[in-house]
Amino acid sequence: MSLAPFHLAIPVYDLAAARHFYGEVFGCPEGRSSEHWVDFDFFGHQLVIHEAPKTDSQEQAHSNPVDGHDVPVPHFGVVLAWEDWERLAERLKARGTTFVIEPYVRFKGQVGEQATLFLLDPCGNALEFKAFKDIGQLFAK
Repeated sequence: MSLAPFHLAIPVYDLAAARHFYGEVFGCPEGRSSEHWVDFDFFGHQLVIHEAPKTDSQEQAHSNPVDGHDVPVPHFGVVLAWEDWERLAERLKARGTTFVIEPYVRFKGQVGEQATLFLLDPCGNALEFKAFKDIGQLFAK
């Protein structure tokens, strides 16, 4: 499966903390930047953090129930290879990350079985990272 990289620009109210989070915690290489924004290579995609006032969703996240957990909305993230997801989960645990939803396997034994984890960046933006042992299940009903 060959995918085109996405571009996503998100608001952050603490540019230095968000820069550290994406650069150091995730190890994303930094691209262009100014005093108000920073580009990152986010797992092959272009993520731009833009300094902006706190948004309503950063202040108080909404959630919807999925597989017995409250999934924050909005959120974004990446579907990784299973082994890459496991490495990321271990890296985040080793750094003492506070998870919104701890790493686990969702829909176990069902269509769409997937590994998932949710966390917040320092500015309250919700992220999800997931993996499928069978990537063909990504859009399965």
